[in-house]
Amino acid sequence: MRTHVATTALRGLGHGYKALIIAAFAALMVASANDARAQATSTGTLTVTATVESSIGLTFETDASGVSLTGAGTSAATLAYGTVSAYGTIAAANVTRSVAASDFSVSSPFGLKVIKANSSSANYTLQAALGSADATNTWTINATALTTSNQTLGSTYGYGSAVSHTMKLTVPFSAAAGALSKNVNFTATSN
Repeated sequence: MRTHVATTALRGLGHGYKALIIAAFAALMVASANDARAQATSTGTLTVTATVESSIGLTFETDASGVSLTGAGTSAATLAYGTVSAYGTIAAANVTRSVAASDFSVSSPFGLKVIKANSSSANYTLQAALGSADATNTWTINATALTTSNQTLGSTYGYGSAVSHTMKLTVPFSAAAGALSKNVNFTATSN
């Protein structure tokens, strides 16, 4: 019945007024609907947890006096001596050769950098080991001969800048000519 009364009340108005009242009524209905929607809310809480762990990272760096490393700045680099011999020309730059009575050695410095995060450690211990045994040649870092067991190279190296080490390969004159390749695994442990 109400609708009928409203319609009857509109009959006496001119066409322009009717349109205006209908438009106002429609706008009021839309606004009321928007207000009703805007009032519906919901809240929630997300709890975020994490455990921060101290960590260190190791990278190999090219030493300015050494062979340019392939993969420098990463933890998996290659120091390539190129073709070496006791008496022939060594083509690679920055390879040092020494010849003894029954063998010859080639060596080159390289850098090793260890960085730390979220740690109060003042320094680190560095160890190295051959990835597999070599019954013929001798592999040395600094003055430490390497085996397949970790050998300690030092225990108070500082973080954040490359520390120079020298990789030396000693080849006996009795060894057969041919390609050599050896993985040397490094382990840095925070103190």
